[in-house]
This record gives sequence, structure tokens and C-alpha cells, in this order.
Amino acid sequence: MTALDLPFPDPADHSARAASLRSRDAVQRKDRDAWLALFTADAVVADPVGVSAFDPTGLGHRGADARAKFWDDVIAPMNIAMDIRASRSGGDQVANEATVITTMDDGSRAIVDIVAVYTVSDDGLITSLQAYWELDHMRFEAAG
Repeated sequence: MTALDLPFPDPADHSARAASLRSRDAVQRKDRDAWLALFTADAVVADPVGVSAFDPTGLGHRGADARAKFWDDVIAPMNIAMDIRASRSGGDQVANEATVITTMDDGSRAIVDIVAVYTVSDDGLITSLQAYWELDHMRFEAAG
């Protein structure tokens, strides 16, 4: 399945899909402030959902400080691209099927298929981001 060519959302678009696209854009541009501004004060990020090396408690990263630490520890050191292959929206949520490609400094890549579920408040801020993926299904490509 090829990546969707979803247009960048209009600023007045408060949908969950729009929030997900803004999140992807901020991550790919490595814009910490823009990404953090997309969330409500008590929003939770579970990436991946459940217990993991990124979240030993499995409860997610809740609150501004926890999300900022997640950015600094997990997102900032990486070069991340996300190809959305399918996007399904309903109410205040969207589920995006995507392939996430993380490129390391040496050019090697880690590739994993995910389903990311975003929930937004009425003003379009993210209240919950749940990324479903499994380390055991990550694929690695050597540099060159």
C-alpha cells in the first residue's frame, strides 16, 4: 500500500486527522515547541502502548513535563519520517496506519508499521496519542 498524499490542514480545521498531520509535520521538522503545543495540559502519549523501554510503567507520558521528556529522549535524537497509508476518522478520533522510518546517523534505518490513534478536544488539541506497534516487528536496514 502506498502512502497517502494528505494535504496539510487549514488552521481552522480542529479534526483529529488535522491534529495527527500537524503532529507528523512537527516530528519530521524536529520542531519540539510546535509538537508540544498540539496537546492539552493533561494529554497522554503512549508510544508504544503498554510497557516498553520508552515507558517502563506502561501508563504513557502524561502532562507537559512527561511529554517534553519523551520528545527529548526519544524523538529529538532521531530522524523520523512517517508515511501514512490509511486514515480512518470518527468523531473526535482518527486512526492512521503508517510506516515509521527512523534513520540513524550512520544511514541505517529502523522501519516499523504502526497504527496511531489520536483523540482531540473540541478545540483540536490532542488529549491522547496511542501508537500501537511492536519492537519484534521492526525491520532494520544497514547503511549503504
